[in-house]
Amino acid sequence: MLWATAGVVALGFLVTLEIAARHYTGQPGPITNQVREVIFAPKPGPLYGGMALMMVVLTWRQRFIAAGAAIGIDVVFVLVRWAVDAKTPDGHFFGNGALWVILGCAVIAFTRRTGKERALLLKGVGLGLLLVAGRKTGDTWLLITAKTRSTVLDEYVATADHALGNPSWLAGRILKATGPVGTHVLDLVYAQLAVAAIVVALYQLRNVAAERRFPSHHLVRTFLVIGLLGPGIYMIFPVVGPIFAFGPGTSGTGGLHWAVADLWPDTPLSIGTPHPVPYDGITPRNCMPSLHTAWATAIFIHSRKGPRLLRFAGAFWLVATLSATLGFGYHYGVDLVAGVVFALTVEGALRSLDRGWDRSGTRLVSYGAIVFAALLASYRYLPMEMAEYPWVFGPLLILAMTSVIYGYVRTTKLWEREPEAAPVRRPEPQPELV
Repeated sequence: MLWATAGVVALGFLVTLEIAARHYTGQPGPITNQVREVIFAPKPGPLYGGMALMMVVLTWRQRFIAAGAAIGIDVVFVLVRWAVDAKTPDGHFFGNGALWVILGCAVIAFTRRTGKERALLLKGVGLGLLLVAGRKTGDTWLLITAKTRSTVLDEYVATADHALGNPSWLAGRILKATGPVGTHVLDLVYAQLAVAAIVVALYQLRNVAAERRFPSHHLVRTFLVIGLLGPGIYMIFPVVGPIFAFGPGTSGTGGLHWAVADLWPDTPLSIGTPHPVPYDGITPRNCMPSLHTAWATAIFIHSRKGPRLLRFAGAFWLVATLSATLGFGYHYGVDLVAGVVFALTVEGALRSLDRGWDRSGTRLVSYGAIVFAALLASYRYLPMEMAEYPWVFGPLLILAMTSVIYGYVRTTKLWEREPEAAPVRRPEPQPELV
């Protein structure tokens, strides 16, 4: 019933977003774009990642058959496109095979499986499709934020960022000094965040095929919920980032027409009275909070239970992602603080939902939500005070984030030390007296 309810809710949300996309942007939404990829060339990464997650419910023999079928179907599509000289966006020629295999497994589940085997296979299919749909949903959300929020609040956030010493300006200059090597490494890490998530998720789900059931909590759940809730906050707090609001934009000069000034990263922003700034209808308002930081934090948390190499990779990905978000000018320092608090609050809520809500879980999630709301309110209504008294508000921001981290670590350790409930012993039947 829980999986069925989740499926109905997800479908309803996708339908709503499809309608909203057509109304506000005049563009097709996530459902239409996903259906198109049955025939038209898609981005192969998300589809093959979704197929990899779906295959955790299959045996090794079935995995080889599924992978071979996907590759074979893609070979046919590539040959047909080459024969008819079909134009493909961004040079993508394959990826349809993975989607066909996922859909084929759904058909097999309904026609060739029964009972628990059918439910398990459908859960695997749903997991793979949710990953693919999550990316489509995110793209649609970002387009909606650009079309519906004509002004941005970057001046407020940039002013508040003085409390942390304008770390994006500093990181931008450091990255610029490292030359192309540092830039390429961080760009690869930033762009392949989903790959790191899939690696950690596959490790967590490695025993699904043998145990015939999913673990109670895993990274994919946290990833999807962060991606679902985060864009809603973008609508409340639209921000484009320092490279767009105070720099040339990612294209070199494309952002200067709308930028307040060409300052990032060489000239620190002076303190002035902030106000909403008009911006174009193309650039996503996807800075507050930093979801890349939230996702990297989730990867770090879920990699802690893995082997040493996985723990090292999770820590590296977190540090590199934080460096990239600041160094490329995509986020302000206060965005990252809010992203960490947001991720821990979502993770705490999902773990509480899994184990059953109690006082400790309610307290953790409530405190995280209060701190997150207080951060957004202070960025919006106290930026001048934060900039004028950085030695007061800077430590307060770090202390607020640290308090949520401490609360999460302390609460989850208490959960892990809790003894399992002893089985209830039924009283032995007494012999009847004659």
